[in-house]
Amino acid sequence: MTETMAPSVLRTAYQKSVAAYWNAEKDPVNIRLGDVDGLYHHHYGIGDYDHSVLEGPEETRDERVIREMHRLETAQANLLLDHLGPISPDDRIMDTGSGRGGTSFMAHQRFGCHVDGVTISEQQVAFANGQAEERGVADRVRFHFRNMLDTGFEAGSLRASWNNESTMYVDLFDLFREHARLLEYGGRYVTITGCYNDVTGGRSKAVSRIDEHYTCNIHPRSAYFRAMAANGLVPIEVVDLTESTIPYWELRARSSVATGIEDPFLTAYREGSFHYLLIAADRV
Repeated sequence: MTETMAPSVLRTAYQKSVAAYWNAEKDPVNIRLGDVDGLYHHHYGIGDYDHSVLEGPEETRDERVIREMHRLETAQANLLLDHLGPISPDDRIMDTGSGRGGTSFMAHQRFGCHVDGVTISEQQVAFANGQAEERGVADRVRFHFRNMLDTGFEAGSLRASWNNESTMYVDLFDLFREHARLLEYGGRYVTITGCYNDVTGGRSKAVSRIDEHYTCNIHPRSAYFRAMAANGLVPIEVVDLTESTIPYWELRARSSVATGIEDPFLTAYREGSFHYLLIAADRV
């Protein structure tokens, strides 16, 4: 892929603060789950959990719960990949806000294509590229210290792209403008994201607590569709995953890697002020 180095990756004080957060992040909820099979994710899970993991010997209970949480987050990534459409080994796709690379490696394993990951965390880039070397796929899967709003990659060079729980860190109009620039005609964009419910009249206390915890800015549901429409991205499927993600949070709240943010998530989902959506859109 042709690329030019953007003049500055971190453009604002806010972007620098977000980068600093993720450069320093060593949260067990990400690291320990990734240690299960070497796929390190930075997102949540979907589907009901196996309740038997809470039973049995107490000394192995935590290990069972960690493995089950990782299964749920991997199921979430697989669902996102299911919606990317047909991808050939010659295609190039992008993981935008790629974290430590878990979904990128799953995409390459499934499609055999070129995958570029973009993140503003230099620590994440170094970790993920090290993983690519260890996996022997560094010639096909690469991670870049880039700003997702200005990646420097060639226009029309991607068959598909996605954000997995990373849209809440940027302006949606700027983000979708860049995705639209990068995607070929008919290319597919997918996001899985949390968004607040416009019908409830603004951010609830629980949603505001999530923003504070992650130094992010959760968008209203309507903003996604306005920003897509403004940038030639036409939704082809919208899936409400809110009910499907609640079991993950219930299990996480009972795990050794709980961070204290579990209650705000559960409150927001259950009261209807927060939605967990998958949106797939085609570039026209």
